[in-house]
Amino acid sequence: MKIVINGEEKTFALEKLSVADLLKIENIAQPDMVSVQLNDEFIRQEEYGTTKLKEGDEINFLYFMGGGAIGIGGGADLSALWRLDYPTA
Repeated sequence: MKIVINGEEKTFALEKLSVADLLKIENIAQPDMVSVQLNDEFIRQEEYGTTKLKEGDEINFLYFMGGGAIGIGGGADLSALWRLDYPTA
């Protein structure tokens, strides 16, 4: 079976493969922290074991991280976010 993973086509000998199987086969780090997009649709974690892949599927493994682009590219002045007063004692 050929599927596309994060833009790269890969071939698997298994004919029946679930999203959970693929996470294991691909040694995905922190599988409990990854979001899976299958053919442009997000899959719920509780459905990883029952969602079967088929020839030609496109799957993306996504890790969402906090942060942003403060001060880059002429964006809004967010410096006030850094002026928080925390108790010191």
